[in-house]
Amino acid sequence: MAGYRKLGRTSSQRKALLRNQVTNLLYHGKIVTTEAKAKEIRKIAEHMIALAVRERDNYEVVTVQAKVPQKDKDGKRVKEVVDGKKVTVYDTVDKEIKKDSPSRLHARRQMKKVLYPIKEVPTATAGKKKGTKEIDVTNILFEEIAPKYADRNGGYTRIIKIGPRKGDAAMEVVIELV
Repeated sequence: MAGYRKLGRTSSQRKALLRNQVTNLLYHGKIVTTEAKAKEIRKIAEHMIALAVRERDNYEVVTVQAKVPQKDKDGKRVKEVVDGKKVTVYDTVDKEIKKDSPSRLHARRQMKKVLYPIKEVPTATAGKKKGTKEIDVTNILFEEIAPKYADRNGGYTRIIKIGPRKGDAAMEVVIELV
């Protein structure tokens, strides 16, 4: 007997479908799908959340110096002429960054193997590249989801049956983060 559901798809199609649905579940908090798919999604999502919970505080804060361009009152870069060329003027500022420990970095890379990057497009610029933001779902896992489930030992998702689908009578469910 197989250790997983094949969902009537080839392995590459099945992997893409599950990756997409797990990404959307973690980003939106809940999705509607069939019962068989939800049970497979649950396995992957719980593993991702467990990784995040285990490694949530495994980093150190480091102060680094960064060069930042000076800006004028209109928000444009300040330029000065040096040897007949216009050159941007930079300030040096101290920034605090989170430096992942090796085990947290490994967990982050394991998550990135499964989760797709999400592009968020503002409604005003729909259909255009300008203004789109790429959202890192692994950061959402570490910063929002993991602290929420820090004191919980598994059982991060819930499956609620909502009845048969109209077209083919497949049992539809809502899978959500608890």
